[in-house]
Amino acid sequence: MSKEVSLFLGLVMGFVFVGVAFAAATAKFEELFQPSWALDHFIHEGDLLKLKLDNYSGAGFVSKSKYMFGKVTVQLKLVEGDSAGTVTAFYMSSEGPNHNEFDFEFLGNTTGEPYSVQTNVYVNGVGNREQRLNLWFDPTKDFHSYSFFWNQRQVIFLVDETPIRVHTNMEHRGIPFPKDQAMGVYSSIWNADDWATQGGRVKTNWSHAPFIATYKAFEISACECPIVSSTSVENLKRCSSNEKKYWWDEPNLGVLSLHQSHQLMWVRAKHMVYDYCADTARFPVMPAECVHHSHHKLVLKN
Repeated sequence: MSKEVSLFLGLVMGFVFVGVAFAAATAKFEELFQPSWALDHFIHEGDLLKLKLDNYSGAGFVSKSKYMFGKVTVQLKLVEGDSAGTVTAFYMSSEGPNHNEFDFEFLGNTTGEPYSVQTNVYVNGVGNREQRLNLWFDPTKDFHSYSFFWNQRQVIFLVDETPIRVHTNMEHRGIPFPKDQAMGVYSSIWNADDWATQGGRVKTNWSHAPFIATYKAFEISACECPIVSSTSVENLKRCSSNEKKYWWDEPNLGVLSLHQSHQLMWVRAKHMVYDYCADTARFPVMPAECVHHSHHKLVLKN
């Protein structure tokens, strides 16, 4: 049975979540997650979790439950120094060939170069919706929060409560939207020097290993779904119902606030370096969601 009905207040950045029950608190890693591979590459230091990448293996973890709608947040400090070739990922995904998925992929770089984050959205097994931006701070020096907010009307990617991407429900235009599959929460670090840094031109320098990504303050305020198989109709009824008022269904969470819209425009204008919607070489015919989406107005820089 669903049991996560929470109150989130993002007052500093204007992202206010209105709820009806209790404030979600950060949790310890083992309360929400479990290692999925390379347990010997996990380092626990008090409330900190470190994932290690060396020339033998990376590492990854997965949530113990699956969720539909709500908010998932992790605080993360990325690989310091020369991180070229490495990728640290934080994502949500369902299972199977027709899965839905939301991705943060943090692409390492040579020392002194900006850290890039690539986002992607898969709907019914189809991705190819990459956007890439350079972060406006050094994510290796301190912890920063990375979040997904998801309801029936939109998916928002947030960095320190600033929206950097919005994927809007446009089913009324015949465009599928990810609203019927429960998703697990995942994170991992691995070597991807065939593509991650400058298109694969810069390779991982293993003399700098191990590469460490550090996590803390895990938060999941979302509708928990049974791990055992249940239908999409059952999950949708459980997690978004007229009979039960969930905080993520509040009317003001169906669209960005004016302040959030201004934040998103600032991110896109100042920090975005790639948008699949503007890549006419790759997509001679603009993808349907780009035609109708008000946020896809950026001229391709690279």
